[in-house]
Amino acid sequence: MSKTYGKTRWKRFALVMVPSVAATAMVGVSIANSALAASFSISGQQFKVKATHIEGSHFAQFGTVDLEASGMPHPVAVSAFDKADITNMCQSVVTDLTKFGLGKITLQLNAGGKGTPVHADDLLIDMEELKADATFEKINIGQDASTLAGTATQGWTPHPGVSAAGGGKGLPTGATGFAQAAEKASLDNVEQTARATSAGKFVLNGLSLSLKSGDGPGKECY
Repeated sequence: MSKTYGKTRWKRFALVMVPSVAATAMVGVSIANSALAASFSISGQQFKVKATHIEGSHFAQFGTVDLEASGMPHPVAVSAFDKADITNMCQSVVTDLTKFGLGKITLQLNAGGKGTPVHADDLLIDMEELKADATFEKINIGQDASTLAGTATQGWTPHPGVSAAGGGKGLPTGATGFAQAAEKASLDNVEQTARATSAGKFVLNGLSLSLKSGDGPGKECY
């Protein structure tokens, strides 16, 4: 396993994924042994998350496939954090209720402002796109995904429990399983599109939730 230490800055890098908050997991999804991703059928809807700053420890990322209940697959990049703090977080998801005569409705959730960020433990995010200004410390790029095992209590390891294939969702292991890991990640001006999120604990300080008629600018987070 090759190692690259020090600081790496990636401006607007759309392949390194970061934490988000799923509409299906706004109060957190319990993770077995505080390590493994919950295994559940995703809704198939994408949602957007915006944040001014994310600070996280013990970052790891690997590829997998999420499944809807119908069996429809969605390739995603899973990002894992031992702990993460999210400042000025906005999450939005659009639901089309045209057949009920209501048109499109946007659910918007805001939290982590007023000086107290959102906090998450054992956070795993399944996402498809990210834009951010990012700094990673002690980063390994191209690590074998099957070597990402560890526990948070053992000191610095890439991330607890991710060797179990993200809760059974098909993580490619061995030499064909590309992964990357860093001791610390710091991201600013975050905009991302995700499919699902799981967390052992999720604390949303200053939570507010609203429903807005329509979609697009002024309705969604961005």
